[in-house]
Amino acid sequence: MGTMIAIDIADPLPEATLAALADDYFAWMREVDERFSTYRADSEISRMDRGELRLADGSRYLQEVHATCAQLWHDTDNFFDVYATGHLDPSGYVKGWAAEVASARLLAAGSSNHFINAGGDVRVRGGPQPGEPWHVPLRHPWEADGAFLVLAGTDLAVATSGTYERGFHVVNPRTGEPARALRSVTVVGPDLGLADAYATAAVAMGMAGLRWLADLPGYEAAVVTENGEGFCSAGLPSVPIAELAQAQPASP
Repeated sequence: MGTMIAIDIADPLPEATLAALADDYFAWMREVDERFSTYRADSEISRMDRGELRLADGSRYLQEVHATCAQLWHDTDNFFDVYATGHLDPSGYVKGWAAEVASARLLAAGSSNHFINAGGDVRVRGGPQPGEPWHVPLRHPWEADGAFLVLAGTDLAVATSGTYERGFHVVNPRTGEPARALRSVTVVGPDLGLADAYATAAVAMGMAGLRWLADLPGYEAAVVTENGEGFCSAGLPSVPIAELAQAQPASP
């Protein structure tokens, strides 16, 4: 889907088991790419967009994603619209959904401590060491090598949508114009697919997305506007960067 994927499995398992878990993860993500990438002419999504594949003839994954995206269109007051660009593109849900499914598969296979990164969308379970949470830095909207917030948790889905990397690529489906008001929207909650879609919808809404996110049950958010204002919901599981630095072991 035109992005990078990575995984850190921290379970105390035999090396061969860890390798098999990683192989399964990458195989699943490659399968998702083959089915849903808009960059591949032979993917199910591309064929459906061209009218060459009916939904009823597609895979169960295609049907599942299509049904969820239809529900999200309703739940976001039509701002999450897979046809907003004029072509079928569920990428704003699929990337997070794929990582969420991958995490569930890892858990079922015996891995309860892992960190998945799918193009900046992150799903974590457990921790890197016993008793320690994973730390998830949120990229600074203007400084590519910096973070403006760090989240911490043992069971988190963290999705970010914004304009700082791909430009004004999110379209407001009501106007047909690129959304320009919000530079970065991060949504945190229990499901990465939904968090991904909610972040995309909020960017499409513009400033109205701040109120919508504030009323979203079960999810927290961090938003940076194009003019540099920042907003965080009260329940965001963030760690002050200064405090995090103090907690790190001293360099030898």
